[in-house]
Amino acid sequence: MERAEVLKRVIGILTEAQDIRRAVETGEEDTGGGDGPAATAGVATMLLNEMLPSISVPADASPQQVAALVAEALGPALHTMVSGFSLAFTSLAIAHDSGRTDVSAIEVLQELALEVEAGTYDEGP
Repeated sequence: MERAEVLKRVIGILTEAQDIRRAVETGEEDTGGGDGPAATAGVATMLLNEMLPSISVPADASPQQVAALVAEALGPALHTMVSGFSLAFTSLAIAHDSGRTDVSAIEVLQELALEVEAGTYDEGP
């Protein structure tokens, strides 16, 4: 998965987390199939799973081979995900630390998503 797609999914997870928090604070209940906290958490899990690669392990692989295959497959994906969460955290922290009261966290994440879509963060680790 390309870096920009991972960054967009990270932003999606954080946006969904905001929705979960808002639902809990307002006392919304998930009645199964609704848009409550459990359904929203499912969306976040789906986005997370989309960022992780599939791993094929031969049936006769040793534990060491399995560990090496998992590390090789997950390492780059986890690095990009951590970079994405760090970028989002930094964007939110800068808005907070600069005393911005004219934007919400969701608006900061939306602006970050627009920057990602424009290619601002295409380069980098």
